[in-house]
Amino acid sequence: MERNLALEVVRVAEAAAISCARWMGRGNEQLAEQTALDAMRRAFDGVNFAGTVVIGRGEKGETPTLYVGEQVGSGAGPELDVAAEPVEGPSMVAEGRANALAAVALAEKGCLFPAPDVYMEKIAVGPKALGAIDITAGPEANLRSIAETMKCYVEDLTVVMLDRPRHVDLIKAVREMGARIKLIQGGDLSAAIATALEDSGVDVLMGIGRAPEGVLAAAALRCLGGDMQAQFTPSSEEDVERVRRTGLKEIEQVLTITDLAKGGEVTFTTTGVTDGDFLKGVRFFGGGAKTHSLVMRSKSGTVRFIEAIHRFDRNPIY
Repeated sequence: MERNLALEVVRVAEAAAISCARWMGRGNEQLAEQTALDAMRRAFDGVNFAGTVVIGRGEKGETPTLYVGEQVGSGAGPELDVAAEPVEGPSMVAEGRANALAAVALAEKGCLFPAPDVYMEKIAVGPKALGAIDITAGPEANLRSIAETMKCYVEDLTVVMLDRPRHVDLIKAVREMGARIKLIQGGDLSAAIATALEDSGVDVLMGIGRAPEGVLAAAALRCLGGDMQAQFTPSSEEDVERVRRTGLKEIEQVLTITDLAKGGEVTFTTTGVTDGDFLKGVRFFGGGAKTHSLVMRSKSGTVRFIEAIHRFDRNPIY
């Protein structure tokens, strides 16, 4: 990419976040998601690039827009892969919970893994634990390795994971090792990013979550210098077939961070919808709103936090 498109795409994430945030706490998950989807799609038209959606809201026919294979952007400029998450956690928005966000990752064409909407096991860490993880080794071995690499005790580590029945055994294993646990209701994308940010309070992401968010997390961690591994955990023959269509030779193949988001140039942009661990949510005021975004680029390693004030009467996108 000849220019830092992440600084232009931040407007896309901001538009989705602002539209979605109007539904915070109003109990309507579907409208929260749909308004974010529509706003993000409209905003993409103002960015000069030729994007192909690799990670979106479903296959063509399953969603009216931002489907896998859809072309976005003005069509002029570099050809890029797009991973789009209009809102991670529409249920969190509807219930007024923390850590909902809108996110976009870009990479050179063919560099983002086309993960289908099935589940995968994930482990993610920040740069201080780079090279310390092996998803096939189990939680005990990983916690020992991470603690040794970070030069701390296992008891000093905090593991973040989704609060789901499927994690009962994982929670037991982590507790028996003496590590602390932070259970979250949703948003393992934001949790993965937090592992690589100072003062976030978490060191490791473990557990099973959606595969599309895994690709976005890998893109973010590429920019932050973190590490990640994943394995698909299909629950049906249909899921198995969807994974096979990605071209994987083995369903159980370990996917590294560069399998999920490869190439020399990856960008990641996210805007908070509701307050979270590292981003503030949208704040409305008379005639406008204030947003808080994180913009990153793997090539330069630059990490920017951007606070923006939006005047609705001067911006037709709102």
